[in-house]
Amino acid sequence: MAMIKKSITVTDQQEAWIQSQMDTGNYGTDSELIREALREKQMRMAEIEIIRAKLIEGENSGFSDLAPENILEKSKQQLRKNGKL
Repeated sequence: MAMIKKSITVTDQQEAWIQSQMDTGNYGTDSELIREALREKQMRMAEIEIIRAKLIEGENSGFSDLAPENILEKSKQQLRKNGKL
């Protein structure tokens, strides 16, 4: 993968954190640390999009027209009927 050189500006606090992470020896350069942070952010955003899509799918599936409190009550009634509550 091609590398593109970037220049970034960070706060004093961010620089101190970057340096503390570098001091652990887990990263050879601050670029490695920043690339890893970007990968983690990309993964989190992808996970959020998957969850959002599933929620929209569920909302559009017509699974239930009941309000959440009615779903809860109906579930409790079913559990009572089955002797599990």
